[in-house]
Amino acid sequence: MSDSILFPKEKPEFDEKQRKEEIEEALSNAYLGMKERGYSPIDQLVGYLRTDDPSYLTNNRNARNVLRRFDVEDVLEMILESYFNDYLKL
Repeated sequence: MSDSILFPKEKPEFDEKQRKEEIEEALSNAYLGMKERGYSPIDQLVGYLRTDDPSYLTNNRNARNVLRRFDVEDVLEMILESYFNDYLKL
């Protein structure tokens, strides 16, 4: 089979930097939305990340829909990478 748009030899590279920025923006939006509603954003986000239960997320600022676009494992990975990059100055 020849190389074509439908069957490329290699997968297109995923733009990790853009993905990280989108997750950061979604987390920030969710944090602010929960804060505006009087919730504890850290407690709510921990509950969501542990259970993948969207009821932990507010609909304020459309935070639930925006954050649910990302897999919980991807969000956790991004959080840990950011933490260790900042903490260990990697």
